[in-house]
Amino acid sequence: MLAKEIAEILHAVPLTKWDESVWEREYSHVFATDLMSDALALIQDNEESTVLLTGLCNTQTLRTAEMLDVRFIVFVRGKFLLDDAIEMAKNMGLVCLATDYTMYDACGRLYEKGLTGIYGKHSA
Repeated sequence: MLAKEIAEILHAVPLTKWDESVWEREYSHVFATDLMSDALALIQDNEESTVLLTGLCNTQTLRTAEMLDVRFIVFVRGKFLLDDAIEMAKNMGLVCLATDYTMYDACGRLYEKGLTGIYGKHSA
């Protein structure tokens, strides 16, 4: 699914600069968490095609995404990054959006449109 389609589905607003190369990037997986330790433990494959959904709006999220090579973050529940964190995200090359949907609703909408989750070690 294209980044612009994800933004449309979630009625999300960009927090960092968007250009044509960002809009046309393809994403196939979603991982949703407010615990960055879970992201570190479970996102092990397909990092560059994974969208991270979280309500944790701080530099820890940005640093975790950078470590994992996850380049697309959607902040849920109407949360926004502060200006210094937005600048940090831009410098890291991260794409950040914000949506008013809860994490549950955002995940459901993306799942309904065909994005899959990250399957952890203990998934069936």
